[in-house]
Amino acid sequence: MSMMMLVEKVFMGLVSLYAKVFRRRPERMYKCDPIAQDEEVATLAYPMVLVQIPMYNEKEVYKLSIGAACNLIWPDDRIIIQVLDDSTDPVVKDLVKKECEKWFKKGKNIKYETRDNRSGYKAGALKVGMKYSYVETCEYIAMFDADFQPSPDFLMRTVPFLEHNPDIALVQARWQFVNANECLMTRIQEMSMDYHFKVEQESGSSTCAFFGYNGTAGVWRIRAINDAGGWKDRTTVEDMDLAVRAGLGGWKFVYVGNVKVKSELPSTFKAYRYQQHRWACGPAVLFRKMFCDIVKAKKVSIWKKLHVIYNFFLARRIISHFVTFSFYCVVIPLSVFFPEVEIPKWGMIYVPTTITLLNSVGTPSSFHLIIFWVLFENVMSLHRCKAVLIGLLEAGRANEWIVTEKLGDMLKTKSNISVTQKIRFKFWDRFHLLELGLAVFLMICACYDCIYRQDYFFIYIFPQSITFFIMGFGYVGTIIPSQK
Repeated sequence: MSMMMLVEKVFMGLVSLYAKVFRRRPERMYKCDPIAQDEEVATLAYPMVLVQIPMYNEKEVYKLSIGAACNLIWPDDRIIIQVLDDSTDPVVKDLVKKECEKWFKKGKNIKYETRDNRSGYKAGALKVGMKYSYVETCEYIAMFDADFQPSPDFLMRTVPFLEHNPDIALVQARWQFVNANECLMTRIQEMSMDYHFKVEQESGSSTCAFFGYNGTAGVWRIRAINDAGGWKDRTTVEDMDLAVRAGLGGWKFVYVGNVKVKSELPSTFKAYRYQQHRWACGPAVLFRKMFCDIVKAKKVSIWKKLHVIYNFFLARRIISHFVTFSFYCVVIPLSVFFPEVEIPKWGMIYVPTTITLLNSVGTPSSFHLIIFWVLFENVMSLHRCKAVLIGLLEAGRANEWIVTEKLGDMLKTKSNISVTQKIRFKFWDRFHLLELGLAVFLMICACYDCIYRQDYFFIYIFPQSITFFIMGFGYVGTIIPSQK
């Protein structure tokens, strides 16, 4: 399993390096001439674009996303902004509606749409959003989650790829994080996400024009969505579901890394855990449901099928979680009690070090945090393993959807008194028994190794145990103020 991970990491790293050295950028591989207004047809030279913003009780960030969408540079008569509001809080719902009305009075073609229920969650909202009559006039859909703020030239830099290349279904932009420096947890997340975009998405786009849609900051060809069967709510990763179906249908995807969209990382441990559960469990459910479809697909090559099964699903979204948790948090600590068990140096040192260094290339400025990143990721692998098992078995929380909480500018406007009150009254809610149980287990292993063995495993196990304790007691991330 470690070697599978190493091969996958090295392969993607080499592909990304090749693309960078030989300048194999989308702008050089595909035609993407800027769309120019024709004097005879005026703004009709621009295709109709629908901008979708799904949201749910997004009190802290709704103004940012709606404002950014309304400020996109595109002819006013060739763009429709659709706010899909599933909010259950009447106060938030009213605020979002008034914000849409404000921009409508300014001349923006903005639609405020709601549903009677949250059936299908985000996928359900997007599916209903496609059924409105005005959508039939649009060729492309740009999608942004409630905390995403595209730059004004976003459409100008992405839509040309779709307009000039009829076989391209999706143009995915890169995420840029406005709160990356908020705390150590967000810095560590930035390292993982930068690797995902700079290496994983880059390599997928370069090798077989396929990668997982990130659910936001992308532009879809509507015909491709319909051809793939539209949005489905059978998993909590509706974006990946659509991408896999479209990819198997022969459509191409393009990742444009130089187009960045501002967004927010979850800065509370609770929000991050819920997000990671969804991101680990959803792909496992999808793999179970689509394995046979992938094998039977007729419009793609065997190479692409193998890429989807091995690289996209098995190595990255299943094997990686199991090897991280089972090897580094179970096998190595347990081995201190069994002198006859000898872990080879290549498995203990060389392979993990290589994988870690490869993961750090996405954010060179944070290289000094690599040890913290390793310890943090090992703790999170516990939850990802649990989520993958739930997904593969379709048990319990397999289809649980909890919206990732965004803070926006909340912390800048709250006093320290509120934060102190939150700590005092919610102290017991911060305990996480799984982390604390592993922390105790690792501490026992480290102490035994330090006293009775001479292999020095305790140098690694002690810090890992302390990390589990820190996260088990909830002393990680941002504390949300008690009053909003």
